[in-house]
Parts: sequence; structure tokens; C-alpha cells
Amino acid sequence: MKYDVLIIGAGIAGLYSAMNIPKEKSVLVVCKDIPWECNTFYAQGGMVTALDENDIDLHVKDTMEAGAYHNNRDSVEILSRTSLETTKDIIERGMKFDVDEDGEILYTKEAAHSTKRIVHAGGDATGRYMHYFMMLENSHKLQRNTLVYDLLIEDGRCFGVKALVNYKHQTIYADDVIIASGGVGSLYEYNTNSRTVSADIHGICVEKGIELADMEMMQFHPTVFVKTPFARKLLLTEALRGEGAWVVDEDGKRFLFDYDERGELASRDIVSRAIFKHNRDTGKEVYLDFSMFEEKWFHERFPNITRTFDAIGYSFPKDRVPISPAFHYAVGGIKCDTHGCVEGIDGLYVIGEASSTGVHGANRLASNSLLEGVVFGKRAVEHILAKEKVEIKIPNFDKEYRNIVHHGNDIIYKKRLRKIMWEEMGVIRTKEGLLNAKNAIYDMKNRDIGRLLELRLNTASAIVESALKRKDSLGTHYIEN
Repeated sequence: MKYDVLIIGAGIAGLYSAMNIPKEKSVLVVCKDIPWECNTFYAQGGMVTALDENDIDLHVKDTMEAGAYHNNRDSVEILSRTSLETTKDIIERGMKFDVDEDGEILYTKEAAHSTKRIVHAGGDATGRYMHYFMMLENSHKLQRNTLVYDLLIEDGRCFGVKALVNYKHQTIYADDVIIASGGVGSLYEYNTNSRTVSADIHGICVEKGIELADMEMMQFHPTVFVKTPFARKLLLTEALRGEGAWVVDEDGKRFLFDYDERGELASRDIVSRAIFKHNRDTGKEVYLDFSMFEEKWFHERFPNITRTFDAIGYSFPKDRVPISPAFHYAVGGIKCDTHGCVEGIDGLYVIGEASSTGVHGANRLASNSLLEGVVFGKRAVEHILAKEKVEIKIPNFDKEYRNIVHHGNDIIYKKRLRKIMWEEMGVIRTKEGLLNAKNAIYDMKNRDIGRLLELRLNTASAIVESALKRKDSLGTHYIEN
């Protein structure tokens, strides 16, 4: 099987890329599971867009400040300026964002934004609505149950992938491969991610010598309900705090102001650390309090959260809910330029959360992620379509992977890895903890393990090594001596 373009991932980055490739091109979009089992589907708050030309500088400033000025400024400016074009395109294609009584688009504000510039849909189900819309708009073939376990690279060129398709080994060739596979959530005991987001492709890149950047920059969402047996914990969108919800301890104290004058509207890294430290130092439970909201308004603005928590016994906005930080977003990723090109590998691109363009710096500004997938997906496709097509003979890729899925003990090691990453590579780190994690990962890599666990361990190792190299705290990387 050979295609013009192979897209790995059916989230917003992969689907918007596909939407921008002409129908006459041979394109295959693949995903591990059902297509809506992705992080885009679970995105609640919304998508950032610059309001107009005058808002670009302010959006850039907010993004840079949240990213501790570790950002690539050119990437940030591209993100903001291109949003005027991409948001207009998505709306003109038929995407319905929430509007007021006069039909004007509603904007909300989230932490570290200086103004309301976030569009949303379905109240608090933006990702779900955008994903469904883009699934309908995609005119290319979409193939589910496709698990990529190797990139076919030789002499500085990518020729395709090896994958399990419905549990059968297949080789898929393509002139250009776009990685849009998401982040690394399944590496952590507490995370908000889809179960399919397990860092496989990053692990392949480690194996191939493809550079990963800023991998120590792992973002934790501060307001997550973690008291559930499922791996994916229940996110409580930042838009709640943007609309006025409070973070309080069991005595009702709004303690965030002890850490930052912005209180609930400080950036995610600050709020996450404050909650983590307050709970650790006082032993007091931390809650998100919605009691200031009028019930009818709350149910209309946050219908998804209302229904989800009603099913487990909470009545919002009357009840407050216990919260904890949890892993949310991989700020670092596979290094690329602003067109998604992976340096030194022709025909290989990476976009969305899997990538590192430097746009997020040391900490992602809330709701910039959906926008990132759209903007850099569009730019990668523009780069591909502008290239002169050159026919190159495909080499013989005959490496076999006998035990591709897993070995019997992999589940034990996966659980151990997730616990280690949460405890030692979590909200607050120490050099001793990072060295413990490094040794534990090394030990597991030398066991009799399956291919997929091997890839997870490759990525985990890259994250820990990156954290050990950064001696001082910056953004999401906070290290205690």
C-alpha cells in the first residue's frame, strides 16, 4: 500500500491537515482505536483565537509570559497571526461555536489570558464538537485499529511505517508522513488523556536518533477529579476558574493568593504547584467551589461537566468537588521547524502535541493547543503541496518484530512506570527522585518486554534525562533541592 500522504493520528491536528489536502491526492489517516478516542475529543475549554490584528501582540505576550519566555517567538507570532485565517476558515466551513442571543460568537477567558479570546462549543465540549465537525469534513480514507510501531527511515528519508492493522502486521508506504499522534499521557498514574496516548512515536524517534526537545516540560492541569479507578481522570476545565470558580481548602480558604496575586487566574504551573504544596504541607483537602454560580446558567454553560458529575453523585453548582493536579499536556516533543519538518529526515513531519516548535515554551497557555494543531497542520500541508514530487525507489525494510504487542509481565511494568513518573517526574521534582526514576527505567528496559513497552520506556527515559540536564526550575519544570 502506498499513499501520497500518511497521517498518524485522527485528532484535530491530523484531521485539519487532511481537510486541507485536495481530494485527488491519495491520503490515509490512521488512528489506534476508534477515531474519537483522542485528546481532542476530551478538550473542554475551547480554542484560542486572536480577536483581530490589534490582539496579536497581546496574545503573543500572554503566551510568552505563560511559557516563561522559553518560547520561540517566531512560532508564537505565527500561531497568533495565522489564527485569524484558520478560525475564519473553520467557521466558514460550517463549524458552529457558541453564540449569544444576537448570533455573535461568545468568547471566554482562562488563566493567564489578559482578555476573553477563547471560542467554545457545546458549552464545555469544544473538542468533541470540533472533532465531530472535522470528521464529517474529511474527504480522505480514515482507518481505525492501526497501531504504528516503526518508522521506515533510510538515508535521511522516511518511506512509511510498520503497523498492526486489526492485529495483523502491515507495511504502509507514503511519500510524506505526518505525525499527529499526540502526547505522552499514559506514562503517568494520574492523567487527563485518552487511553490511546502512550508516547509510542516519541519512543521510535529516540530509537532513530530523531531529536526530542524540552521533554522535561510536562504540564499538569491543576483542577482534576482523580478519585476514580479509571486511568483517565476527570478534567474540570480552566474555563470554570475563568468564569469565577474558586479553589479553596477544606476550611474554605482561597489559599492561591498566598502563592500568586492572580489567585485562580495564575498560570497552570503556579496553580498546580500551589495545590500540590498546600495539600502536602497542611494535609488539607483542596476543592473547586462553584457555589457563586446561578444554577440555570451553570448547567447551560457547563452541561457536559454537570452531567458527568451528576452520574457520580455530585450536584453542581451546589456541591464543591475535591481536586488534584494531574498530567495534562506534553509541552515538549519531537523537534521540528514552523512547517512541521523534522530536521534531517525528508518526508517526515510532526504537528500538534507530538511536536515541539517552541510555541509553548516552558508552559502552555490555556487553550492554545487546539489552535496549535490547526495552525501547524495547515502549514505542514502547505509545505508538502509546494514540494516538487520526486520518485524514489523504496528500499527493502525486512526487520521483524516477533513479540510486537506485549509480554506477560508488561502490565506490571507499565503500572510501575506510571507510578514512578507521577512520583518522581511530577509536579515537583528532586535530583534524587529523578535519579531513582532513571535507574528504575533502565532496569525495566533490560527485562524481557514487548515492543510497545520498550517504546514507552524510551520516551520516559528521554523525559527524565532532559529533566536531569535542567538544573534550575523553569515553567512546568520545578525542582526542589
